[in-house]
Parts: sequence; C-alpha cells; structure tokens
Amino acid sequence: MQLFISAGLILAIVLWGVLAPASLGAVFDTALAHITRDFGWLYLWVVLGLVVVALALAFGRYGHLRLGQDDDEPEFSVGAWFAMLFAAGMGIGLVFWGVAEPVSHYLAPPPGLTAGTPEAANAAMRYSFFHWGLHPWAVYSVVALAMAFFQFRRGGAALVSTAVASLPWAPLRRLAPAANVLAVIATAFGVSASLGMGALQINSGLAAVAGVPVSTTAQVVIVAVTTALFLASALSGLGRGIKWLSSANLVMAGLLALAVFVLGPTVAIIDTFTTTLGSYASELVRMSLRMTPFRDSGWVGGWTVFYWAWWLSWSPFVGLFIARISRGRTIREFVLGTVLVPTLAAFVWFSVFGGTALHLEILQGVPMAEAVQADVAGALFALFDALPAGTLMAAVATVLVLVFFVTSGDSAVLVLGTMSTGGQADPSARVKVVWGLLVAGIAVALLLTGGVKAVQTATIVFALPFAGVVVLMAVALWRAVQEDGAAEARREQILRRRLREQLDRPAA
Repeated sequence: MQLFISAGLILAIVLWGVLAPASLGAVFDTALAHITRDFGWLYLWVVLGLVVVALALAFGRYGHLRLGQDDDEPEFSVGAWFAMLFAAGMGIGLVFWGVAEPVSHYLAPPPGLTAGTPEAANAAMRYSFFHWGLHPWAVYSVVALAMAFFQFRRGGAALVSTAVASLPWAPLRRLAPAANVLAVIATAFGVSASLGMGALQINSGLAAVAGVPVSTTAQVVIVAVTTALFLASALSGLGRGIKWLSSANLVMAGLLALAVFVLGPTVAIIDTFTTTLGSYASELVRMSLRMTPFRDSGWVGGWTVFYWAWWLSWSPFVGLFIARISRGRTIREFVLGTVLVPTLAAFVWFSVFGGTALHLEILQGVPMAEAVQADVAGALFALFDALPAGTLMAAVATVLVLVFFVTSGDSAVLVLGTMSTGGQADPSARVKVVWGLLVAGIAVALLLTGGVKAVQTATIVFALPFAGVVVLMAVALWRAVQEDGAAEARREQILRRRLREQLDRPAA
C-alpha cells in the first residue's frame, strides 16, 4: 500500500511538471516564500540539534555499543565503506558547487559584507565549509544510526517507521506508516535534485570537451542515458556495481583534487584551508543560528535553509544506505566515520577548488565570477581552462560527475525499493526499475520547470514535513541507546559479582 501511495503522489507531480511546468513552478515558488519566511528557524534548530546528538553519542559513555550482536564483524572494509557512504552522501553536490559556491558568495556575500572584497572572500570560504561540513553529515549520521540501531540490535525492519514506532507515546506510533511515505517522497525529490544538477554539469562538461550544446534537450537525453546505467548497476547488486563504482570514483576524485592542488596555487590553497578552518571553528555557533529578522535579505533562505532542507530530504535515502553497509561497527566508529572524516574531506575539496577559483579571480584577473554568473554548472570547467592540462581535467571531471550520477542513482533505487516494500533488503528487479524511472522523471520535470532554481525550491518544500520525522527518530535513538547501554551495564555488574563470589568461595 505504501508503495502505491508514495509512487502515485510522485507520479502525479511528475506529470504536472511535464504537462504544466509554469503552473508547478509558480506553486513551488509560493510555497518556498512561505517556508523560508516562517520556518527557516526550524531548519536551523533541528540541524544544530542533530550535530549535538551525533557528537554526544560518539563521545558518550555508550559509544562502544555495536550495531548488531557483540561478535558481528563489518561487512565492508573501511575504505570501501567510506567510498560508498561518501558517493551516496554528496558526491555530485561537491563537484557541482566546489567552484560555484565560494565564487557566488564572493559576488553576493552574507548580509553585512561588501561584494568583491577580501572579507567577502573569507566569508565565502567559511560558509562553504559550513554548508558542507559537520551539519549535513550529522543529519545523515543520526538518521542512519537510528535505522541501523533498530534494525541490527533490535531486529526491526529497515524503515524510518521502525524507530518512530518504538516511542512510548501512542499518537506518535500511529504516525509511523505516514513517516515511511514522507521518507519515500523526500528521498525521491532529494535524489532527483542532485540528479538534475548532475545532468546540468555533465552537459557543461560535454560542451567544454566535445562541443555538445548546452540545452534542455541535451540534459533530458543525459538523464535518460544515465538512468539506464544506474539501473544496470542497481540490478547487479550492492557488492559489485555500487561498491566498485564508489571506490573507483573516490580514487578519481582524489586524483583530480591532487592535480588542481599541484598545478594550481598550492601555497594559497594551504593558506585558504588553514585560515578558513580557524574562522569556521570560531564562528560555528553564530553561523548555525543565523537568521536576518531586521534585514530584508533572502541570502539565508536561498543558501543555508536550502542546504539544510536538502540534507534533511536526502537523510532517509543516505541514512538507510549507510545503515545497510554499517552492520558490525560501534556507535563511536560509525559517527567518526560518517561525520568527522567526510567533513574533513569536504573541507579539503572546497579549499582546493574554491580556493583556487578565488585566487584566480582576485589575484590573477581570471574572470571566474563572470563564468559563474553565466553558467553555474559550467564554473568548474572555466577553472580548468585557466590551468595546465585543463582539457584532460575537464574530461576526467565529466566522467567523475557521470559516475557520481550513477552511484547516487543506483543507491537511491535500492533504498526506495527497500522503503516501499516493507524493508526488503533486496527488492525485486521490477520495483527497482519502477523507482529508477520515477526518479528520472522527477529530474526531467524539475529541469523543464526551471533547472537549478526549480530543483532547489522542490527540495525545500518537500523536506519540511520530514524534519519532524527526523526529530522523532533522534529522540527514539537516544532513548534506545540509553536503554541498551544501561542493560549492558547491569549485565556486566551481575557478571562481576558472580565472578567475585566464585573467587571468594573457599576451595573444596
């Protein structure tokens, strides 16, 4: 039933977008205006709370609890595990925004700063770190940890509703089935948002490398071809297609970043990383709770609120996928691997690509700002044009985005199939194909209604109701960890007492 409800709602929206794109765009724009004005604060508080919960669980007294039985071993190596979670989590987004976001903030900085100044450049890097650092990965981590904990320690189904149903309050338990439907819809639109961006950037890459014109027709064709690829990968199974592609893509991304680091302004990149890390740490709380109540500015809504909505909408998809590959790891190991390590990787990525772009713009007169204003999706390739071996790096980047597109798509198909079939670990091929076509349809519909702007708007709109579900999952996880930790402590006490009794017993 949940499959038909969620798929039916998504199909209706896709058809609306294809048949009447202007109407769908107008409705989304109106909803966006209300959400960012009236609920932006909610996104900020929820995501900051998830950061606190993740760190408290990792470094608390029960961080040693294992996701599974005490003797369970991890299914995947640390390298393969990290490659898969990183590719599913934000691979396309990092490639898309690595150059475009810092330059965009430099051109239109946060309220109170003047565009085109050194202060704007520093803020641009700091907010890029902020938007892609601890906060998004904490959202993923808490949702994934909740699903893994209840699935592997409590024997529950791989569903969002499993955590919600564990709460002791009957009215909330009755909402559990609705939580699954919300999770499926949020996942479908969140994934489609990134797939739409991936299609835009693949088109820009093909234009730079092979002269393919940038057009909506080309982007629709790209979505169709890549959909066929990620469906083939999804049907091949988790241990082959997704694992191999994710590992290969992580290596390719690392080599591309290394090439820009070596061929670009190396010392400036190191200085950018050092300075931005310090300002990020010192400004973390202020940025986390920043709104503009006394200033007419859409900057926070257009950037921070959008990103927080994006991460929340992706969290059921990334959460279930990370949970699926994380059995046997401890809570502490899990949080460190899903929050701190990828945060550091994102910082390095933005320092290399964003730092290089700003250095070229400010100190060498390369028109990076003009390139970003002309085409956000093509900003990365404008950077390559200014560096040695630019054509080769542009070709590698195009392949990188393509493979990230495939890894995100096949992971999404697996997760959507699992969530819509009551928690089946390996949904049928027919279910995977249905979800693959629906996700591709959403991406096409969003591209037809206005490209990146429509993608951003749809993401924020559909993430709002799921924010409440994530809060309930965090509460359920906290209660369950405390219960299991206390029960384990009692068992250890009993064992120690029995051992002392045996030692004190006089020999026969």
